[in-house]
Amino acid sequence: MNARGVRGVVAALAALALTTLATACGGTEPAGAAASAGGGGRLAEVRLGYFPNITHSTALVGIEKGLFAKHLGSTKLTTSSFNAGPAAIEAIFSGAIDATYIGPNPAINAWAKSKGKAIKIIAGSASGGVYLVVKPGINGPEDLRGKKIATPQLGNTQDVALRYWLQEKGLKADTKGGGDVNIIPQENSQTLQTFATGDIDGAWVPEPFASRLVQESGGKILVDERDLWPDRQFVITHLIVRQEFAAQHPETVRQLLEGHVEANAAINNDPADAATTVNSALEKLTGKPLKQEVLDSVFKNITFTNDPIASSLTGSADHAIKVGLLQPVDLNGIYDLVPLNEILKARGETAVADR
Repeated sequence: MNARGVRGVVAALAALALTTLATACGGTEPAGAAASAGGGGRLAEVRLGYFPNITHSTALVGIEKGLFAKHLGSTKLTTSSFNAGPAAIEAIFSGAIDATYIGPNPAINAWAKSKGKAIKIIAGSASGGVYLVVKPGINGPEDLRGKKIATPQLGNTQDVALRYWLQEKGLKADTKGGGDVNIIPQENSQTLQTFATGDIDGAWVPEPFASRLVQESGGKILVDERDLWPDRQFVITHLIVRQEFAAQHPETVRQLLEGHVEANAAINNDPADAATTVNSALEKLTGKPLKQEVLDSVFKNITFTNDPIASSLTGSADHAIKVGLLQPVDLNGIYDLVPLNEILKARGETAVADR
């Protein structure tokens, strides 16, 4: 599946119906899935999803620097680019990909819809880097009445965060764009245009789009999402895997995690080099690199970590429930951090927790 094809799968949160789960939760590998070479040998291919976002720098660095390929050996890495979480989850459900970098709320939704059978969270990736950027003259929640605010997609992580924040401020917003504040789901690249033309008044978006709205179109930051979480830490990106794939190919999952951990180490050991690598990847994916001032800004706003910050996942689920986009769900068992912690222990690093 190429990037254009994947993006065509975009659907609202409500469209993630249980009928899509038959292939994801069945007893056999979906059609088109990678097969083991020679029947019992090394897996021929692993298919990884990610977004063309700075918050997915772990994936971008791992791909660009060949770190995943290094640990996967003869297993081919095939990648697909997504715009927002629900589309990536559709690809997981259909068996089109085996693992993906994704935000918390789509992962929670996948767990809930599949009754805990479709996915596992196997590592953290990034924290922070999300903002509500608005037009000058909007100075607080009350100024948002009657305004149009964009999010990347109905039901994605930023969409839930905005709806919950508005609810906490006493403002209503429904899933059809009505209410006190009109929420307009649209692709982040489109948001850059609609904000510049004045068709929207703000956006709750991840980096680098937040910094671009500020630097290119005179927006201002009304909310730094870090300020809404304990210790200013919350998961914005983590790595999930199809349960069936993980059960059938645990060594491949471990190899993918080895590349993941090395990618995060590369980012934290040399942020400047990582920024250059990420910018090169974004140029390939979007046709346009980020300006240096944008790049400098965004890498200061995100923490890259193997810790999934599990406590914030529970918070995200609670927020989605309160805004009516998720039924109460038991997240017990959503994490499988054993392989990751084995890798971290071998490197002399601190283990991460699943709660």
